[in-house]
Amino acid sequence: MFNKMEELCEMCENIRMTILGGCFLALSLILMLCGIHPPLDPAWGTALICGFPLAYHAVKNLSRGHISSDLLVTVAMVASVCIGEDFAAGEIAFIMALGEYLEDRTVARARKGLASLLELAPRMGRRITASDGKEDAVEIPAETIEKGWILRVLPGETIPVDGIVVRGNTSVDQSVMTGESLPVDKGVGDSVFGGTVNRFGAIDIEATRVGADSSLQKMISLVQEAEKNKAPTQRIVDKWAAWLVPAAMILAVAAYLGTQNVTRAVTVLVVFCPCALALATPTSIMAAIGQAAKRGVLIKSGEALETMGRVNCVTFDKTGTLTFGRLEVSDVIPSNGTLSADELLHLAALAEAQSEHPIGKAIAQAAIQKDMDLSMLPGFETIPGKGVSANRDGKRILCGSLRYLDMQGVSIPESAKEHLNTLRMQGKATVVVAESGRFAGIVGLSDVIRPAAANVVAQMKKLGVEVVLLTGDHRQTAEYFASQTGISEIHAELLPEQKVMEIARLRDQGKTVCMIGDGVNDAPAIKTADVGAAMAAMGSDIAIEAADVALMGDNLEHIPYLKRLASAAIFSIHFNITLAMLINVLAIVLSVLGYLTPVLGALVHNAGSVIVVLNAAILYDRKI
Repeated sequence: MFNKMEELCEMCENIRMTILGGCFLALSLILMLCGIHPPLDPAWGTALICGFPLAYHAVKNLSRGHISSDLLVTVAMVASVCIGEDFAAGEIAFIMALGEYLEDRTVARARKGLASLLELAPRMGRRITASDGKEDAVEIPAETIEKGWILRVLPGETIPVDGIVVRGNTSVDQSVMTGESLPVDKGVGDSVFGGTVNRFGAIDIEATRVGADSSLQKMISLVQEAEKNKAPTQRIVDKWAAWLVPAAMILAVAAYLGTQNVTRAVTVLVVFCPCALALATPTSIMAAIGQAAKRGVLIKSGEALETMGRVNCVTFDKTGTLTFGRLEVSDVIPSNGTLSADELLHLAALAEAQSEHPIGKAIAQAAIQKDMDLSMLPGFETIPGKGVSANRDGKRILCGSLRYLDMQGVSIPESAKEHLNTLRMQGKATVVVAESGRFAGIVGLSDVIRPAAANVVAQMKKLGVEVVLLTGDHRQTAEYFASQTGISEIHAELLPEQKVMEIARLRDQGKTVCMIGDGVNDAPAIKTADVGAAMAAMGSDIAIEAADVALMGDNLEHIPYLKRLASAAIFSIHFNITLAMLINVLAIVLSVLGYLTPVLGALVHNAGSVIVVLNAAILYDRKI
């Protein structure tokens, strides 16, 4: 029986059924204006279709000890029907059903991110076993891997579990965990994370954290917990229902006792129904969401918009958010008196032209932009995690880390080491170049700060919002970029769970936090924050789906706009609520004095609903 009632309720709440109810109500109004009184008023159809869910929820909540606005609406409908005012009953039911539909639309939330995150979990691993003095690499399901097992990871493969490198050198793309834009060089003794990608050399690792203990699985758990702990939004009319219902009943009884007129008492119940109040919030939110969509900002829920208006702390990820997340050559420093800057860049680009490493590709791209010829050199060799080499006219070109060139016997002058330290302090990647065993110069590369970043930070501070940087990058890199954008509070070298902890710490301090990021590693923090925003053009699908707000054009200037829009929407909501209450008070007074009948009362508070909707619509085109 209970299941049948639930199914019937869901059917009546369908938008098609609500429209059908509206058609019955319109027919009833036409017949009433024409003076035609059929045996069964079409408004009965509206009352049944739109009123049944209200009555069902009212009784259900009352049985659980909760008083909701649906109870007041149900009482008003029943009272109207009892005195023969069918149109008033239908009108009340229709307006409330329409308001509830609009509110449901604005609080609907996309929850597909977790499924995408689960797709990142590696399916297989390759276990190294030894028998008869021979090693075999056997593929096994990732979930069967045990701590202490030795696993082999080939170039291009996803590392199945957390571990320590016991053999080999490589570079690992661990942006999924830390957000770092560059692959990180790994050698014997270095730690690696499950879910990250081995970019170049083959390595053997010893499994240290497996199953639910692995970093990726912990990140998935963080998103699950954040999703589960998100409290649903309570409709504003239900927040006030605890006093709205008793107040309406007391006033209706008082009106009857004072006038001995049951029609006036019923009219009080009709005009007291919170129809305009029910429309005040969803219409303002829908108008604001519509305006934001025109600017390329997708707001997924009304709750997110309302919360954004209260935000007083914004936390930014760095790579891909404050920066473009791509490397560009920023410095070319030739050795004194040997080569020009262009000659050094050309030399490095010739050696790196065949490299698949992002640093090599960035150097080659810089040379191409200067129309330099990059013919393929013979003898190209890449040493994973260290550098590359190639031959030109019988001369050996080396490009790589300082340690790599030291290993090759290249002497590096002290002045060059000072340059390297300066570039590293600025958060830049460096490539040391040598030719024929002699130091030739240094090429520095940097992620590119978005032009609007500093202005956005300044605008947020002007709006009274605290700005914090949360990043997985090294502290020196973070400090350099923070200094360029005007951010004073920095938290660097953070894993996803540490970002979540920082968000939780800020919230524990009583702050309403908005987290803005773009990578998979940002998803738990985005989900944990009061409001999460993701860069949609370059960001990961997982971050976008976890977020409450998606910035479709990756335009950071939409963040201050979003804050201003949210504040305007909240003002509109408060204004509409105040206006709705004033109209209700006036209608109650007129009802008690006998100037309004139930039908006229329904029309008056319907007019109030229209005024609320029109006022909210102004927000759609308002300049923010």
